Amino acid sequence: MLIRPYQENDETAVIALWEKSGLTRPWNDPQKDIVRKLKVQADWFVVAEQDQQIVASVMAGYDGHRGWINYLAVDPLLQGQGVGRRIMHYVEQQLLEFGCPKINLQIRKSNEEAISFYRKIGYSEDEVLSFGKRLIPD
Repeated sequence: MLIRPYQENDETAVIALWEKSGLTRPWNDPQKDIVRKLKVQADWFVVAEQDQQIVASVMAGYDGHRGWINYLAVDPLLQGQGVGRRIMHYVEQQLLEFGCPKINLQIRKSNEEAISFYRKIGYSEDEVLSFGKRLIPD
């Protein structure tokens, strides 16, 4: 498995992976999210490739205070085989090398599989509420 930065010709495969993984929502346009990410820390948008197929993706970011993880997706046929753990380790190392002291992420309360996965790789629930405000409607 090769983990590498996202390339523009990965767009169709990445969006299909996100859809297969249940990450897309009507209020988030995945194409716009990709364009936005490519403007900020583009090298921290990475994919895992196996047999020349995109099998995982993750967007990482760092704001100088906390690291953030978004759009972690693993092909459902490969879940439970260490692919998610490997791509997360890759971006965790990138963030650590940059001096990031802590990573935050958000999980939908209904996504028990993701909650279990993150717990298995050392993440725990913080005593915080997540608030949001949409500035640009998609």
